[in-house]
Amino acid sequence: MSQCPFSGKNPQSVTLTSANGAPVANDNQSRTAGRRGPVTFDNHYLFEKLAHFNRERIPERVVHARGSAAYGTFTLTNSLSDYTIADFLQQEGQQTRVFLRFSTVGGGQDSSDYARDPRGFAVKFYTEQGNWDMVGNNTPVFFLRDGIKFPDFIHSQKKNPRTNLPDPQSVYEFWANNPQSLHQSTILMSDRGIPLSYRHVNGYSSHTLSLWNSKGERYWVKWHFKTNQGIKTLTSEEAAQMPAFGAQQDLVASIDKGDYPSWTVKIQIMTEEEARRYHINPFDLTKVWPHKDFPLKEIGQLELNRNVDNYFAETEQAAFAPNNLVPGIGVSPDRMLQARLLAYQDAHRYRVGANVNQIPVNAPKCPVHNYQRDGAFAGINPALASSGANFYPNNRAMAGEPAEAVQYAEPPMPLEQDAWLDIYDTQDDDNFSQAGELYRIMNESQKQQLVRNIADGLSQATAEVQEAMFAQYDAAGEDYGRRVKEAVMARLTGG
Repeated sequence: MSQCPFSGKNPQSVTLTSANGAPVANDNQSRTAGRRGPVTFDNHYLFEKLAHFNRERIPERVVHARGSAAYGTFTLTNSLSDYTIADFLQQEGQQTRVFLRFSTVGGGQDSSDYARDPRGFAVKFYTEQGNWDMVGNNTPVFFLRDGIKFPDFIHSQKKNPRTNLPDPQSVYEFWANNPQSLHQSTILMSDRGIPLSYRHVNGYSSHTLSLWNSKGERYWVKWHFKTNQGIKTLTSEEAAQMPAFGAQQDLVASIDKGDYPSWTVKIQIMTEEEARRYHINPFDLTKVWPHKDFPLKEIGQLELNRNVDNYFAETEQAAFAPNNLVPGIGVSPDRMLQARLLAYQDAHRYRVGANVNQIPVNAPKCPVHNYQRDGAFAGINPALASSGANFYPNNRAMAGEPAEAVQYAEPPMPLEQDAWLDIYDTQDDDNFSQAGELYRIMNESQKQQLVRNIADGLSQATAEVQEAMFAQYDAAGEDYGRRVKEAVMARLTGG
């Protein structure tokens, strides 16, 4: 019998085993019928390795497929006890472990880190009362205000279904028919459209979330994570020269050498009464809250200080969902957020399985007590191992079975007066003012980059789409519209 040529070379090695824990005598050759004969059907270890290999990939995320992540710490520097009962936001100096995943949005796992694309910024807070997921982006707004258009939007931004090639016509055709996208597309085409690295981006909840306190008072909030490394970006020409995986390499290398990236965490706060009176719909994801009306309040510091050990087990299987909430933190009537409450958990159960939250990177660090027993890869909760109950209510709660905790009930959320269930058109909302305000605070170099980036793609669209987009830029500002039209015409005429 042939022997492994490296067998016994390292006396400190632990014994290699198969998946069932049995020692493996040879991991280099299969068993054959004679020196030159065929492989036999009793090569169970060979079959185990090949079968596992065939199943090593899980479905790729439809969006946010290419990601990089790290562990860290959130330190509270300003108590929010007046606003929330959330246990990790009570006392200055409190520390909470976190896991933060950055991502590009439109491309696949092997796409470039330097695509002109929003960057996902998702933070999992491992609190003592469960995991809270802050699932945001590096921009304070988004392209849409209603989740019913999200599949259409993503389809339009990805590759053409016939050619499988990038399709600027579809990109601008969607935006032309959905002017609510103008604010976010202005950001995307600006100098901030391609970050230098993940360490040099801000993060935002983008959505309006809520806090509620022990008095049953609710406050609407937006979360901001301001990079302490400063914003750094690339032009399209500079990005084309960068290695495809440079941002991931930068994040891993900086943490490995102890250069820990950090963010100052701030929030904007709006009372329910202010929300009723404010001239901007506070739940519109295409709008920001002006800082002059709702100033930023600093509450803490977030630092990343440990890289993952296994990219697939941690970064790839990490599952963030906006309905991973904890007592004291809630959602809002934001239409896009409401849609995400279904879509994200549904995506994770499809990709990873019903027990996605038992995977270590997703598992809460606090005790988990529920009546979910089954499903693929179900684990055993030691606290409930002897229980025969998988339903509630039952007559065993007095004996230590899980029971409701009514003290954590969220206060009722107010609705509009005389609200009627119907389909409400939002096309009459102001889609242009904030995009115009953003354009007007840009310096000349930033305006030139913005216009050049728009013209690169819009010049490849049909005349009908171009005219529709020209009207949107004109509505945002005369100078904005004029420059875009001139730049597109120059592309078309070779000027």
